[in-house]
Amino acid sequence: MPDLRTKLGHFGEQAAAAYLIRQGYELLERNWRGPTRAQGGPGGELDLILRDGATLVFVEVRTRRNAKVGQNSASAEESVGPNKRARLIALAYAYLEATGVPTDTPWRIDVVALDIDRAGRIAGLRHIRDAIEET
Repeated sequence: MPDLRTKLGHFGEQAAAAYLIRQGYELLERNWRGPTRAQGGPGGELDLILRDGATLVFVEVRTRRNAKVGQNSASAEESVGPNKRARLIALAYAYLEATGVPTDTPWRIDVVALDIDRAGRIAGLRHIRDAIEET
């Protein structure tokens, strides 16, 4: 049985996908698992992969449930630290390689951050385009 954190994550991913589809994005994949570290990859998964016109968009979904929305120590988007950012970039490259996407295809990494209130409703949704860039 999935734990509450897993259920919250799936809820957030579904809400983010629905939001982005309403914005005109085309959903390509959910929960794409990249090569494991044992296989020489970065390990991990890409939550959502969509197309925004000609641009491929990798989306990291962060969902937070708070007693008081806005009162938490780190917002959902702030919880994507340097290690996670590096892993997402590596996963994006792994996806491009694994699927044979042409190298000239534009792509970006966005973050969708959701706040869930005590009643289990979405209290806030923020879509941050180009949230993660290579350095």
